[in-house]
Amino acid sequence: MEAEIVEADILLPSLLPFKRTQMSEKYPKGHARGRHWKHLKQILQAENYQNFPADEPNYINIESPPSMYPAKKLCDITGFEARYTDPRTNLRYANIEVFKRIRSLPNEYVQRYLALRNAAVVLK
Repeated sequence: MEAEIVEADILLPSLLPFKRTQMSEKYPKGHARGRHWKHLKQILQAENYQNFPADEPNYINIESPPSMYPAKKLCDITGFEARYTDPRTNLRYANIEVFKRIRSLPNEYVQRYLALRNAAVVLK
């Protein structure tokens, strides 16, 4: 039977174009495996922004308009997104455990948390 295959010249090549190549063949040791993303610091170092005109926008002088979306309200204690506000202390909280913690805080600590948010209010 092998003689029939050789005579018919039906031998397949060692590498078929539609077959996936092994990763080790495609990317030998020490070569990158795809896209290489640069950080902003690397982009800034690679470019010579001193040579560009001052009025041309680039990564150094880029400006954006204010957001159209409202600012997210964050929990003053945990930093998670806060759905609730304590009416007595005006502190924002994310869940009931944080609410219990807020109610047990002394007044001076509440004032410090409010000052961090630039919402300092004198509580009675």
